[in-house]
Amino acid sequence: MSHLFLRRVPQLLVGLFCYGFAIAMMIQAGIGVSPWDVLGQGVALQSGLPFGVATNIIGLLVLLLWIPIRQKPGIGTVLNVALVGPSAEVGLAILPMPTELWAQILLFTGGLTLLALATGLYIGARMGPGPRDGLMTGIHRKWGWKIWKVRTLIELTVLAIGWVLGGTVGVGTVAFALLIGPMVNAALPLLHIPDPRPRGGAAGTAAPAT
Repeated sequence: MSHLFLRRVPQLLVGLFCYGFAIAMMIQAGIGVSPWDVLGQGVALQSGLPFGVATNIIGLLVLLLWIPIRQKPGIGTVLNVALVGPSAEVGLAILPMPTELWAQILLFTGGLTLLALATGLYIGARMGPGPRDGLMTGIHRKWGWKIWKVRTLIELTVLAIGWVLGGTVGVGTVAFALLIGPMVNAALPLLHIPDPRPRGGAAGTAAPAT
């Protein structure tokens, strides 16, 4: 119990807050949103639904994709939905929108780096990934594909669908799709909290293979 509350819960909460704040940084940078947000824009455009509603529907559909890969939700999955949005709103409220290109690039790069670290933090807490990251880790676990390859393939697929549906693509969007996989791949082993319980005769659970 002490291990749970002294390390895993704080790491989960910090990771989720940083995840939302990182999204705000990239939005305020103004040089392109993430592929999932491009998809949300496209779905909203084609359906007439508000962007937030379209994003929630996409999240629910992604959760359905967990069923064939036997990915199970956890408290982190629920908290992802509850906390990432508000933390993004905090970032949008306090972060200015830069007007110089160098400042936009710097803010976007910082947001992308923070998001990769935040992903490693909250997944590494082992309390359940969010819908989109759970798809990544579930595919990795079921078929053994490398994390960076799975994430990059997912991001590029989502980007292509969103673009076809009319979502807005910027240079930051392409950079996100190509770089987030390798960056998360590097962050996960560093921030993974091993399971102290013996399994198969050996204590601990290894971080996802990279």
